[in-house]
This record gives sequence, C-alpha cells and structure tokens, in this order.
Amino acid sequence: MPATSLRQSLRRLWALDKFSYSLRVFVALTGSMALCWQQERMDLLIPLFLGIVASALAETDDSWRGRLQALLVTLLCFAAAAFAVELLFPYPWLFVAALALSTFGLTLLGALGERYGTIASGTLILSIYTMIAVDQRGGEVADLWRQPLLLVAGAAWYGLLSVLWQALFSQQPVQQALARVFRELGLYLRLKAALFEPVRELDVEQRRLELAQQNGRLVAALNAAKEIILHRVGKGRASPQVSRYLKLYFLAQDIHERASSSHYPYNRLAEAFFHSDVLFRCQLLLRQQGKACRALAAAIELRQPFDYQRASAQALDDLRASLDHLQAQDNPQWRGLLRSLRALAGNLGTLEQLLGAASNPEALAEEQDSTLHDRDPHSLREVWERLRQQLTPTSLLFRHALRLALALAAGYGVLHAIHPTQGYWILLTTVFVCQPSYGATRTKLVQRIIGTVLGLLVGWALFDLFPGAVVQSLIAVAAGVAFFVTRSSRYTLATAAITLMVLFCFNQVGDGYGLIWPRLVDTLLGSLIAGLAVFLILPDWQGRRLHRVVASTLSCHSRYLRQIIEQYASGKRDDLAYRLARRNAHNADAALSATLASMLLEPGHFRREADIGFRCLALSHTLLSYLSALGAHRAALPVELRGGLIEQAAAHLAGSLEAIAAGLVERRAPASPALDEEALARELEQLPEDIDERQRLLRTALALICRQLAPLRSLAERLLHPDSEPAAALPPAA
Repeated sequence: MPATSLRQSLRRLWALDKFSYSLRVFVALTGSMALCWQQERMDLLIPLFLGIVASALAETDDSWRGRLQALLVTLLCFAAAAFAVELLFPYPWLFVAALALSTFGLTLLGALGERYGTIASGTLILSIYTMIAVDQRGGEVADLWRQPLLLVAGAAWYGLLSVLWQALFSQQPVQQALARVFRELGLYLRLKAALFEPVRELDVEQRRLELAQQNGRLVAALNAAKEIILHRVGKGRASPQVSRYLKLYFLAQDIHERASSSHYPYNRLAEAFFHSDVLFRCQLLLRQQGKACRALAAAIELRQPFDYQRASAQALDDLRASLDHLQAQDNPQWRGLLRSLRALAGNLGTLEQLLGAASNPEALAEEQDSTLHDRDPHSLREVWERLRQQLTPTSLLFRHALRLALALAAGYGVLHAIHPTQGYWILLTTVFVCQPSYGATRTKLVQRIIGTVLGLLVGWALFDLFPGAVVQSLIAVAAGVAFFVTRSSRYTLATAAITLMVLFCFNQVGDGYGLIWPRLVDTLLGSLIAGLAVFLILPDWQGRRLHRVVASTLSCHSRYLRQIIEQYASGKRDDLAYRLARRNAHNADAALSATLASMLLEPGHFRREADIGFRCLALSHTLLSYLSALGAHRAALPVELRGGLIEQAAAHLAGSLEAIAAGLVERRAPASPALDEEALARELEQLPEDIDERQRLLRTALALICRQLAPLRSLAERLLHPDSEPAAALPPAA
C-alpha cells in the first residue's frame, strides 16, 4: 500500500503543469551554479542566470521542431539586443532613442500572435538584464562580446533543455490543457445546476453573472487547448495519440454547447413546479455530470482510463419518471412547460451519452471537418497586414506599445537624474508593471511593491542566518525555481522569490547588502512611472469602450445565429465555419466579462456604467444560452418549412442584433424594429399539438431570443446615454 500511494503521489506531481516547467528551470540553474563553482568563476553566475530567466520567460508551447525554430529566433533576437545595448551604452541620447523605438516595435509584434509577443517580451527583458550587467561593471564596454555571449549561453542552455523535454514528453502539455478544459466544464455544470434551485426570491441574476464569468474561464481553457493541439497537428495528419486528444477536444466543445443551452426561463419553471421534485432531479443530474467531467480531467492528467460507470444513469431515469408523473396529471397549464422540460431532459440525456463516449474516444467518429483555425500569419504579406492594422491610435496594442516606450524613456531619464549606478532596476520594474489596462497595471503595481519589500526583508534576514556561500547558492536556485512556479498565479510571492534570487546571486560576486536600498527605491520609482504612464498616456478606460465591446458581442451572436439557421436548411455538420462562429460568440461573451472585471478596478468616474455593463453581460449570456440550444438540436428542416416563418424570424433576429451593434458603434440610439417583436414571439409560440418536437423547440427558442431584443435596445440606449431613465427590467432569467 505505501508503495502504491507513493507511485500515485509521484504520478500526481508529474501531472502538475508547473512541475515540468520548474524542473527544467531547476536543472538549468543548478547546472549553471555547479559550472561556476567548478570553474571558480562566480563572476559568470549573474549573466548565466539572467539568460536562463529570460529564455524561460520567452518559452512558448510547441512541438520539439517548432520549439527548436523558436529557440533559434529567440537566441538571434537576444544576441542582437545584447550587442546593441553594449554598443550604444556609452551614448545616452542614441541609447534612449533606440530603447524607445525597439520597445515600441517589439511590443507591436504581439499583433502577430502569442508566440511572437512572448519572444519580443523576453528580448526586451534580456536587453534590460544586459544594461544591469554593464552597469555592474561600471559602464565599461571593454569586451564587447563577453556579456552578450554569457547571456545568450544561459538562454541557449535552458532552450536546449526545453527542446529536449518537448521531444521526450510532447503530449504532456496537451494532456494538461485538456484536463483543465474538463475541470472548467465540471465547474460550469455545477454553477449551471445552481440555476435549477426551485426557491422563491432566488437571486437568479447574480447566478447568471457567475455562470457568464465561469464561461469566460472555460472559453480561455478551450482556446489554449486548441492552440496546443494545433502545434502538434500543424499542416500534416495527426498521429493516433494526437487524434485521440483532438476527438476529446471536439467532445468538450459539444458538451459545452449542450451545457450552455437553455430551453426555457428557469424562474418560470421554478414557479410552476415549486411543489414538484423535477427541478431538483435536473439539478442532481447536472451536478453528477459535473463530477464526471472533473473525474475525466483527472483521468486525462494522470494518463489513466476513464471508466464511466454511468453513475448518473439512475438520476436520469428518476428525472424521466418524474416527468411521466407530471404528464399523467394532465394539467393544461403545464402542457407547454412540460415540453420544455422534455427538451431539457433530452439535452441532459445527450450529455450523458457524450460523457459515456469519453471512456473510449478512439471509437468516436471522425469529424466531418477536423480543421482547426490557425490564427498565426503564414506569409510576409499577412505579417505586414497584421502590423499595419495596429498602426493607429485607436488600437489598444498601439497605445500600450507607445505607453511602454515612453515610460522606459522616462525611466532612463530618471535614473540618470537620481542615481545612474544600479538604477536600471527602474526600467525592469516598469516593464513588468506596465500592463495594457489600468486595472491590470494597478494590480501588478501593488503586488510588485509588496513582493519586493517582502523579498528584501527575507533576504536581509537570510544573509545573517546563512553566511556560507554554498547555502546562499542553494537559496538562489530555490528562489529562481519558486519564481517560475508562482509567477502566473501568485505574483507577489514570485516577486519576492526573484528578489531573493537576485540578492543572493549578487552576493556571490559582491555586496548583496548594498543592493537592498537601490532595489527598493528603484521598484518604487519604476512602479510610479508605470502607473503614471497608464493613467496619462492614451489611457484605455474600459468604460469608454464598453459600448464597442457590447457591439462586438452582439455581432458575433448574430453570425452564430445565421450559421445555425443555415444548418437547419442544409443539415447538421460541425464544419470549420460553424465551429468558428460558435467559438467567436463565446469568445466575445468572455471578452465582455473580462472587460467588466477590469473596469471594476478603475477609478470611480470611469466605472459608472458598470451596472449597465453587467446587465448587458447577463443578457448576452442568456441570449447565448438560447442560441446554444438551437445549435445543440440543429437538424435539417422539412422542405415545406424552408423560407417560411422560422427563417423569416431568424433573419429578422440576426438583422436586429446587427442593427443594435451598429448603433452602439456609431453612438446612435437603436432604431425601432420594423416588426412588432412581441407579436412575432406570440406567433412563433402558437403551435399545433401535433407539431414535430424539433420544430417546436426551434420556434420556442426563437421566441425567447425575440423577447431579449427590447431589453437589449434599452440597455444599449443607456450605455450611450447613462443619465437617461433606467432600463426596462430584465426578462425572466434563463
């Protein structure tokens, strides 16, 4: 038993996404430290460590071939940046001009994709590391090649470890990404289950907001998994193992569409069936399916078989029995509601089948179109077009690039005015703290200052407790590893760790105590400059662009609806166009949620429309849930129904969403609809008893979408005129 428990613990440790990252950093730092001790050249330690850190920060996921290509580009950029710093360091005016221009250009490379943006960011960080190294030797540039070579050697050492790791364990990132997707799906299903609480006075709007915010996290996980799988597939045919993960990814998309769909306003169902157990049974089934998703995540992460025992099969049978009991009572007031509950039970039953299929993904049918949309540019023309689109002050990336360039130029001026020696930590702090938005910058600023103070205090104490050079070397390595373990989740601790690493590295070759006060002062100055830059230089207040974000969301919902209706005409197929429209709709909904979260961190005057924004988010997610219901049940309509009321209503709804979006972009009040939408909704709901259930569901969902338009217009008008009368009440929660 102890041996089994130990193996299980080691397997869980190996499955952690940060473990492999931290292990590579540990090997790289330890190897460099051992080399310096063995050669008795501790003067090599700082540039080697800084090169390793910069290379690890510039690392992006890829296949081993892609990672090798990225490493070569990274090393070339690092060498060019380091030599440029060495050459221009003695000429302050040329240096500051090159610093500003290169910062602007490197930041703008983020338009080409995350990979290019990460390499550019790492290059900028390494250039500042070079400044710090030149400053440490008094600004002398006697050996032009020495410092750049050492920095690039450290970067190459870590890069080779990374390439080797990718070659040996290329599927590990895919497993971790898919595990995260199913964990987020499990949490989404649990929050969705909370909407089925048949309790009067339930704050359904707050629960819808929580669900919308979780949807944003789930969409981010799906996007990350897609990129990681795409790097393994490329333009060739997927290997059997990657094909298995690709099927699981498409399965997660199907589950997401089913899970996010709504078939009727939940509060009306709760009111009608308050004395029945039917909604409790829906809630129980969703919770059990959420647990199954989390169990699937663990199985993928630990590379164990997912033995789905259909534990929720009994819950599904009980739900159907409860529906049969309600149907037997033959209450005419429940007739329409029971049909919606039947559709809901059918959707949950399909979810059950999808989860069962996850036990053997190899048996899943191949997608009709398994192409993944690649957003990276693949020609110089595409690269130029991407960059050209960003060369405008309306671009958020352009503003961030300009802001960061001016902030670093100002920091360079401040360090020369106050203390030119050991002042380059100002620039490093500014690079890490200055973020694209005010809210993110404010958060990073506070975390950076607290983390630096904490690291300096701990370092000062450890200097006295452990004066031995060997122990201090071990502390430096441990602190470097801790930085990479915590930098994406606990930035305060990460800052404290990197501060410790720097103190103990510099103490190996000089006086670590002498760095404490300059590091503290420079952190405060760099944070101040970053905060002022974000506040004063072309600030991106989220409240001022909220109407555009809402407009983008509605436009994406409209395109999703058009794709769905097109498939009702031609038949269900999960082709790239449909999956892209669906993903863009969810991405837009997630972007609105992220915008509002950032908006809450801004000064009070700039977040006065936050309440309207959250109402828009609630309506957007409700609308998306009805669209998902249409998408989940899509199938070809009979020929005699094509071109009739259904397609006319869908065309009107899509056109109305686009008209509201266009009005928001042009800052004009939405025009009155050409049709009486309430009358259209009633016409859609006038259904004969013998109508096909799929047609019934389609017309009911279109009617529900129709009733979202009036509140959307009201909220759109309030976004443009915040001081107008309050918006109409939200429609019943979905």
